[in-house]
Amino acid sequence: MENTEKIAILQKLIQIKSVNGNEAAVARYIASLFAPYGHQAKVEVVTYAPGRDNLVVTIGAPEGQQLGFSGHEDVVAPGDISAWHHDPFAGEIVDGNLYGRGASDMKSGLAAVVIAMLELLEDNIALKGSIRLLATVGEETGEYGAAQLTKGGYADQLAGLVIAEPTGLNRIAYTSRGVIDYHVDSIGKSVHSAQSSKGINAIDNLIVFYNEVTAIMQQFDKIDPVLGGLLHNVDLISGGEQINSIPGKARLSANVRTIPAYPNQLIYDTLEKLVHRLNDRSGFQLKLSYSYPEEAIPGRADAPLVKLAQKIGHRIIGNRVVPVGAGGASDASEFLQANARFSAIVYGPGSDTSHEADEYVEVEEFLQSTVLYRKLALAFLAG
Repeated sequence: MENTEKIAILQKLIQIKSVNGNEAAVARYIASLFAPYGHQAKVEVVTYAPGRDNLVVTIGAPEGQQLGFSGHEDVVAPGDISAWHHDPFAGEIVDGNLYGRGASDMKSGLAAVVIAMLELLEDNIALKGSIRLLATVGEETGEYGAAQLTKGGYADQLAGLVIAEPTGLNRIAYTSRGVIDYHVDSIGKSVHSAQSSKGINAIDNLIVFYNEVTAIMQQFDKIDPVLGGLLHNVDLISGGEQINSIPGKARLSANVRTIPAYPNQLIYDTLEKLVHRLNDRSGFQLKLSYSYPEEAIPGRADAPLVKLAQKIGHRIIGNRVVPVGAGGASDASEFLQANARFSAIVYGPGSDTSHEADEYVEVEEFLQSTVLYRKLALAFLAG
């Protein structure tokens, strides 16, 4: 495949406005690229919701190992368009950089995986095993596409998994933090502020929770040598109706970035114990809920998949490839819950402009990644 055609595929993906939705259009486009290969490529559409389709494409022989490649189809909103110097949905190339929403996070990685698989089909390469593309919906808002595919058994045959999220081709993330977003809703009793003794201040009760949970979380003081310590941040507090009324409702929202030493269940138990204890006090009515929690991913820098990717990456880019930890969660957190034991790495093209105005990927790095994924797949399946 010519480089111009590879770049055109990435540009087309960026031009599809899959902002936290509309992933079905991405899935349809990718499926159309595999259509000429008929039964050589098994294409499966897995619908999450109207307009939101996951896509699973499998090529190669059913015998032997299966290597998974994963990329998400959704992107975050472009935000303030006036802050952009390039159309976020055009895929414009200037001075060797390709700009657009998703250029880094992560349509460049998704496109590179697709291109590597297409080239293997185009060259009629006999694979010693199979390659499976897992293209997901909703990664940016909770990894629920990956969760759906995992529950559907699409990762149960994997022997290894590469998440093509942007790390830059000189870094491989082999371990990562987990994430827990939680909310505490406080119900009080609204009265006129001149008669506050008759009411129950929902905000006051949240402040009690805030102070106690902050002290408790500081007790989780183990330090991961790669990821660092557990992080707990209260990021949103809202409540009340007007300045002369005691607030009858309030909500606190917090974000926890976990490490492998502290599984999510330990944090759940801790939070629920605190809420239960506070609710035993007079006037407290707190309710705890979660949104899209993900487990931390343990890993080894010397795992075979890491070492293989390092070796091939070095050959492609000419520089050392360093194993690192990742601060954010990815679809790997869901896929690793499959009925199979396998290593997962995060390794893909991109810059540090994800979610920013003028997000971009270097064209050269994108093109290198298409070669890297092809060589990595062939080496992995060769054993």
